[in-house]
Amino acid sequence: VQLQASGGGTVQAGGSLRLSCEASGSTYRVNTMGWYRQPPGKPRELVATISRTGARYLTDSVKGRFAVSRGNAKNTGYLQMNSLKPEDTAVYYCNADINIDGNNNLGLWGQGTLVTVSS
Repeated sequence: VQLQASGGGTVQAGGSLRLSCEASGSTYRVNTMGWYRQPPGKPRELVATISRTGARYLTDSVKGRFAVSRGNAKNTGYLQMNSLKPEDTAVYYCNADINIDGNNNLGLWGQGTLVTVSS
């Protein structure tokens, strides 16, 4: 079972990026998916989560600019980032709670993807 994140890059302030996170392998059910970020020299922080049923959470600093969603197959999550600001610059990580066989859950992290917003 693995989690693969993609979609980072460099964008000017005010621009947009869409991050994707796909769970693959023995995934009986993917429960809550989350996005975290770690700005340079700062600790990792929670950005957004989305449950399997679609309940969403966005941290205050990104409300109105970011949107979190999932694909129809529920094993892919997305973070749409609009109106990006230089302070959004960070390595972004996806996280998922995955039930692998109907009984056992795994908490997985994807590899980070770098988002750089230039002013």
